[in-house]
Amino acid sequence: MFKFIWIAVLVYAADQVTKHMAMVYLRGHEIAVTPFLNLSLAFNTGAAFSFLSSASGWQNTFFIFVGIAASIIILFMIAHLRHDEVQMAVALMLILGGAAGNVTDRLMRGFVVDFLDLYYRAWHWPTFNVADSAISVGAVLLVLDTIGLRFDRRGRSRT
Repeated sequence: MFKFIWIAVLVYAADQVTKHMAMVYLRGHEIAVTPFLNLSLAFNTGAAFSFLSSASGWQNTFFIFVGIAASIIILFMIAHLRHDEVQMAVALMLILGGAAGNVTDRLMRGFVVDFLDLYYRAWHWPTFNVADSAISVGAVLLVLDTIGLRFDRRGRSRT
């Protein structure tokens, strides 16, 4: 199932390019894209939803190791998938690409660059990035696969 590695590579590349662009163009700026989406630069030293972001610094090293360990486990899982487990392979590749993107940030910068700000009136979802989005979509696909809801090549569900 390594034939789907291009998904992880595409996610990784899109994540790194968009983060670079955010660092260049969003410093000191916020751009309203739609009535519910802003582009707004944020630096996350914690995990999802800025969990542990106020810790003393150990969390960055911890999340680097977690990301690397998760990537190794994902590669092992992909190597052992059957040829018909396409949804699982796509899900794992999305997660792998996202994990690699966020680990790269942590290694190079000491934090993860976030810039997508979804909101409704005064309520804001925690700022996120392309890697986080890919990880989330991959996780949903994994859950759906686990409960037996799978999609065929045309996007139709099958059990």
